[in-house]
Amino acid sequence: MLNKNLLAIASLTGLGFLPLVQAADQSEDNRWYVAPFASFVRTGGDRNSSDGWGGGLGAGKIIDKHFNVELKGFYEGFGGTNGPWDLAGGIADVQYYFFRDKFSPYTVVGLGAMNTCASENCGAGLIGEAGVGFTYELHDNFLIRSDVRYRYNNNLNAQVQPGTDEFHDMTVNVGFVVPFGDKPKSSAISTPQMATAQAADCSTLDSDGDGVNNCLDRCPATIKGGKVDTNGCLISIVIKGVKFKYDSAELTPNAMKILNSVVQDLVSNPQKNDIEVQGYASSEGTNDYNLKLSQRRSESVAAYLKIKGIPNQLIAKGYGETKPIADNDTEAGKNENRRVELIWIEE
Repeated sequence: MLNKNLLAIASLTGLGFLPLVQAADQSEDNRWYVAPFASFVRTGGDRNSSDGWGGGLGAGKIIDKHFNVELKGFYEGFGGTNGPWDLAGGIADVQYYFFRDKFSPYTVVGLGAMNTCASENCGAGLIGEAGVGFTYELHDNFLIRSDVRYRYNNNLNAQVQPGTDEFHDMTVNVGFVVPFGDKPKSSAISTPQMATAQAADCSTLDSDGDGVNNCLDRCPATIKGGKVDTNGCLISIVIKGVKFKYDSAELTPNAMKILNSVVQDLVSNPQKNDIEVQGYASSEGTNDYNLKLSQRRSESVAAYLKIKGIPNQLIAKGYGETKPIADNDTEAGKNENRRVELIWIEE
């Protein structure tokens, strides 16, 4: 009977180690850890004793996404008709995790040795354990752990308990696990085929809608409506609707609102080149007057942008009624021509 029990335990342990050798799907997390624990022992009837308590310390390593290996030392004690019992031993565990998550259930098998003393009688023997448990992650470096195990103990004819050397107990362990080091972030395994597919996919995407696909875009969050170069970086922006008070360079409240939106985009996605703030006017009034007015207005816009946090060097320049973009013979065309443009100066 003893040989059969030991053979069964050895077989269970062997089966536990077999997938460990065959596991090909490795996880990035392979940290070492320590695991202190407390134990409640539900003793079998063959000991003629009461239930007891104990504790111990484990040290282990995460092998892959399914397996841990661990060495544990423990001490347990309880009373009985044969005097107080003291159990001290060590065991090598293999834990199989069904999956790794915040809550991670597992099965465990282990083999070890234990010294047993009942009153004055002491003897060393073998132990085998099998059970189920779980961990619950509170932090990358702190997990609660609990498991329930059946333990087979054979004291190899030491006769610690008259009449039998075989004992069958149940243990309930509660403790925590402290892995060492940072928890690796999960990453997908990339193959040449996957990389080729990803490269092909990015050529069909244009996340910021600037006409340059994501593979080539070096400035991936340019302002909507801006003109960009072949790298997707801003060349210029026409800011429409920036109005000034009549015959003045003073910005209207609505113009400030428009400029605030531009500032937010430029600060969030900066480009280092200097910016020329260009002011333009419609054909109303004389050329000389419009040139001077557009200069004052471009200076007003540049000053406002700088106050609001634009880090670039801003150069204000008025162009008067030159370079119209619409027909000055219509009111709608004149409104188009009264504009401010931001031009990024190439280094």
